[in-house]
Amino acid sequence: VLPKDSIMNVKELEEGNFYYASESVTEGHPDKLCDQISDSVLDACLTQDPKSKVACEAVAKGNFVLVCGEITSNAKLNVEQIVRDCIKEIGYDDVHKGIDYKTCEVLVKVTQQSQDISQSVHEKKSDEDIGAGDQGHMFGYATDETKELFPLSHLLALQLSQKLAEVRKNGTLKYLRPDGKTQITVQYRQEGKNIVPFRVHNVLVSTQHDSDVKLEQIRADVREHVINKVIPSNLLDNNTSYFINPSEVFIIGGPEADAGLTGRKIIVDTYGGWGAHGGGAFSGKDSSKVDRSGAYGARWVAKSIVAAGLAKRCLVQVSYSIGLADPLSVHVDTFGTVKDGLKDTDLFKIVCKNFNLRPGLIMKELQLTRPIFSKTARYGHFGRTDPDFTWETPKKLDL
Repeated sequence: VLPKDSIMNVKELEEGNFYYASESVTEGHPDKLCDQISDSVLDACLTQDPKSKVACEAVAKGNFVLVCGEITSNAKLNVEQIVRDCIKEIGYDDVHKGIDYKTCEVLVKVTQQSQDISQSVHEKKSDEDIGAGDQGHMFGYATDETKELFPLSHLLALQLSQKLAEVRKNGTLKYLRPDGKTQITVQYRQEGKNIVPFRVHNVLVSTQHDSDVKLEQIRADVREHVINKVIPSNLLDNNTSYFINPSEVFIIGGPEADAGLTGRKIIVDTYGGWGAHGGGAFSGKDSSKVDRSGAYGARWVAKSIVAAGLAKRCLVQVSYSIGLADPLSVHVDTFGTVKDGLKDTDLFKIVCKNFNLRPGLIMKELQLTRPIFSKTARYGHFGRTDPDFTWETPKKLDL
């Protein structure tokens, strides 16, 4: 037993209540910078050649970016310019902010896709018979707790990080710099088999800033222009805690402070810890890679089930083998919230009746050869209302 003075100061809740936290990062976070570079290269390929096969990674440290990977495409690319344009759009225009798009060194090490992979996946195959680009298992999740059918804790975390960028770029808070992180803890209660969010327990925002601004101003401005603009007032109460720049100084940021790498924010990209994750990242990968298309397809299925009122929460898992078109397995779990009179096995049959989760058919139905992926690399791939995010439009199910 721990001595009294070493016990954690964490509030205990009554039975049937629990806290759940989700985090997000701004577009200027070093890992997100790399995700956007990778997806910008992908979009540039798809713009010229929709059949491009792309696996593009980026590494950033200080005033240096490495782009590496495998690309087979008819596109003619200026990768260095793509990198600089991406960094500029994010807002890194001075080495003192973390990196400078004008002066940073860019190194490109890209080869073609392995012939062993291409002959297995797509060569001499129809679109319907395209095999998965690799093995793996992917998840999709949906919940009726928000109109987006998306977890509230993560929705708010994503929207806070997006608002930080918005007030920086529109001049509301000119002293903000691109790097930043957010985190929300929401209190949920059990209602039967379902869970319902009803208040925000605490809010954490860490934002990079200029050297000549005082901490008190940052805290007041972020509270007024970011937190209060994003979080509905009915979710905040006198017991909500706010932690704004708890480190007190956040001047050094971006790749100067921390090395960035594509694919290290997979939970930020998905459901904020809800549901499950197979481990595969999205950015820099064309949709023959089921890490991306399989996860988008699984979200489409889960959201369609919840939108149809067949369950209040739904997790869908799909698994694949390299070179094979049909999934190796599909699993549906509603956490006991399935509609009265139905079982999860009934939903499995409905899924098989309404969806074909072969990679080529997911790509066709969701139009995943369009150059729309750069914007997925910031502020989440799911829970968005952008019409280009076709997997967010529920399918009308034939029951």
